[in-house]
Amino acid sequence: MKERRGENTVTIRKELLLEGLDCANCANKIQGKVQALAGVEMANVDFVSSRLTIQVKEGSNSRKVVEQAKAIINELEPDIEITEKTKDSHTEHSRHHDTSRTKRLLIRLAIGGAIALIAGLTKLSLPFELTLFLLSYVIVGGDVLLRAVKNIAKGQVFDENFLMAIATIGAFVIKQFPEAVGVMFFYQIGEFLQGIAVNRSRTSISSLMDIRPDYAHIKVGSEMKTVSPEEVRTDDIIVVKPGEKIPLDGEVIEGSSMVDTSALTGESVPREVEAGSELLSGFINKNGVLTIKVTKEYGESTVAKILDLVQNASSRKAPTENFITKFARYYTPVVVLGALLLAVIPPLLIPNELFSDWVYRALVFLVISCPCALIVSIPLGFFGGIGAASKKGILTKGSNYLEALNDVKYVVFDKTGTLTKGVFNVTHIQTEGKLTANELLEYAAFAESYSNHPIAQSVLQAYGKDVNKGVIEGYEEISGHGIKVKIYGKNVLAGNAKLMRKEQIDFIHPETLGTVIHIAIDGAYEGYIVISDEPKEDARRAVQQLKQLGIKKTVMLTGDAQNVAEKVGQQLGVDEVYAELLPQDKVEWIERLDAHKSQKEKLIFVGDGINDTPVLARADVGIAMGGLGSDAAIEAADIVIMTDEPSKIATAITIAKRTRKIVWQNIIFALAVKGFFLLLGAFGIATMWEAVFSDVGVTVLAVLNSMRVLRVSHIQ
Repeated sequence: MKERRGENTVTIRKELLLEGLDCANCANKIQGKVQALAGVEMANVDFVSSRLTIQVKEGSNSRKVVEQAKAIINELEPDIEITEKTKDSHTEHSRHHDTSRTKRLLIRLAIGGAIALIAGLTKLSLPFELTLFLLSYVIVGGDVLLRAVKNIAKGQVFDENFLMAIATIGAFVIKQFPEAVGVMFFYQIGEFLQGIAVNRSRTSISSLMDIRPDYAHIKVGSEMKTVSPEEVRTDDIIVVKPGEKIPLDGEVIEGSSMVDTSALTGESVPREVEAGSELLSGFINKNGVLTIKVTKEYGESTVAKILDLVQNASSRKAPTENFITKFARYYTPVVVLGALLLAVIPPLLIPNELFSDWVYRALVFLVISCPCALIVSIPLGFFGGIGAASKKGILTKGSNYLEALNDVKYVVFDKTGTLTKGVFNVTHIQTEGKLTANELLEYAAFAESYSNHPIAQSVLQAYGKDVNKGVIEGYEEISGHGIKVKIYGKNVLAGNAKLMRKEQIDFIHPETLGTVIHIAIDGAYEGYIVISDEPKEDARRAVQQLKQLGIKKTVMLTGDAQNVAEKVGQQLGVDEVYAELLPQDKVEWIERLDAHKSQKEKLIFVGDGINDTPVLARADVGIAMGGLGSDAAIEAADIVIMTDEPSKIATAITIAKRTRKIVWQNIIFALAVKGFFLLLGAFGIATMWEAVFSDVGVTVLAVLNSMRVLRVSHIQ
C-alpha cells in the first residue's frame, strides 16, 4: 500500500503482525532498531494490537527492509511469530499460538513447583537439596536465563530478564535456595497473569472496533453471490439481510428497515431507512431486507477509513508515553548501579556488616526496579481512551490529540453544519423591481445550479423544476461573495452583501434571521431571498458544557452575514462572533486567538466544510463533523465526530481527562509502590517475596486499572 507524503515523496507502508508480543519494553527495543534501518522513514510498534508498521522511503528496497526487520525481531525476541498483515490476519492462529504457549508454561511451573516443594519439605543434605532446587529453578526459569544470556551477548543488558537472572542467581550464591526458586516461580506466575490482563484489555479495546464486515451478498442478474467486501465495485447491487453488517457505503434502492448505527456513532436508538436513504458501512441491519446500490469501494468506505484511523492512532504517541519510554531507558541502569553500590559500599564502611546481607538487599532492590508496570499500562490506557471515544462516535487520530484535549481553553466553531443543522429552506422572497417572486426564484435557481453548497441546494429545492443549463453562460463563482453568470443573455449577480458592494449596486439590508441572497440583473437590484438554517438541538448545551469544563472562550467564525451570525451566537451563548469571513480570514482569526493564549493552552477548531480545511490544519486540535462533513475536512482534522453533534466535543474532553487521570494514577501508584519497597529493601525489611509483588503485582493492578478507561456508559 502506498501513501503520498508532501508533493514529491512517496512512502510504501508494510505491516507485520507479531504473535506473542507480551513485553512492552521489548516492543520499544524492536521499534528503535527497525527505525534505525537504512531506508526506513518511520517505524512504530503498536503494543496493543501487536503490529509493527514500517514506512519505507521511495527508492528503497521494501522487501529487503522487511527481511531486516524480521531478523531484528528474531534476534531480540525469538519466541515471537511474524506474519505480514493481510485482510484476514490476526485471527485463530493468534489464539492457538497463545494457548499452546500458556499450556507449556503451566506444565513447566507445575513440575518445577512440585520439585521445589519436595526439596523444601524433606530434610536432605546440602548437595541433594541444592541439586533439587537447581533442577526446579532451571525448569521454572530456564527461558528467563536463556533470554538474559542472549541479550547480554547482544549488548542488551538492562531488561527484566537480566534483573531476574542476577537476583535469583545471587540468591543461590548466598544459599537462599527456596527464595531463588520461589521468586522465579512467582515472577513467571505474575508474567502469566500480566499477559492475561493485557490480552483481555486488548480484546476489550478490539471489540469496540469490531465493525469490519466479513462478506457481501452481491446481486448478479437474478442470482446472489457471497464475496469479500473488497471484491465489490461502485454501482454494484448488494443485498443485506436482517442481522447482517452493511459491508459498504451505499444508497437504499429497495426495502425498508431499522439500522443500528451505534458502532460508528455511539447512538443507541436505531435509525429508520427506506429507498433513497444513504447508509454507511459498519451499520447493522435490524429487521428488513435491504437492496443497496454501492457508492464507494471498500478501500474508500467509511468502515475502512475508521479502522485505518483507529488502528494507526498509536503511531502518534502522547507526550506522557514518550516521556515514560525515555524514563525507563535511564531508570533501569540507574537502579542497577544503585544496587551494586548498595551491595558493596555499606559493608566496607560500616563495621561488623556482612557482605551476604547487603548482597541480598541489593538483589531485592534489583527485582523491585523493573519498570514494566509503567511501560505496559500507559499505552494500554491511552489506546483504551481512543477506543472509549470511538464507542461514543468520536474518532481520534492519535493519543497525542487525546492528551492535548486536556489543555484546551479556546474552542472555535464554524457555524453552518457545525452549530447549525446545515439544512436550509427558503423562508421569504422579497421583490424590489419588475420581477415576480417566482421569476426572482428562477433566476436564483439558475445562478446556483452548478453549486453543491447547502444554500444553493435549498434554492433549487424551492424552485422544484429542472434547470435548463443551455441558457447559462459565463458561470463564475466568486469565493466568499456569490455567483456572477449570464442567463437568457442577461448579466445576473446572486450573492451576499459583499458582492453587491463589490459591484457597486444599491441594495436593501433586511433585518432577518437567515442567510440572504441578493439578486441583481443587468446592474439593477431586483430583490432578495431569505434562507433560514436552525441551530442543532444540542448546540446550546454543547457551549454550556464546554464552559463547565473550564473553557475560557468560545468563538464562532462564519462567512454568513453579521446580523445572522450575531443572532445565532446570542441564541447559543457563544462568547465572540466574527462574520462575513473568507476562508483565509478564518485562519487569520485563529492565529490572532493563538497569539493571545499561553504556550501550554490549546485551541480547538470545529468545522465541516471544504473551506474549513486550512483552519482545521492550523488549530492545535482540529475537529471535523464526520457524518455530513466533507472528505477534505475529515482528512485534515485530528478528531472526527461521526454523529455531527457539537455536544460530543465536551464528551471527548471528558474522556480525555478521565484517560489522563487513570494514566497518572498508574504512574503515581507504580512509582510510589516501587519507591516504598526500594526503601524497605535497602534497609533490609523487604524480602524477595515483597519485591516480586512490587514488580509483577503492580503491573497486573495497573493494567486492570487501565481497563477502566473503557467504561464510558455513564459519560453523556
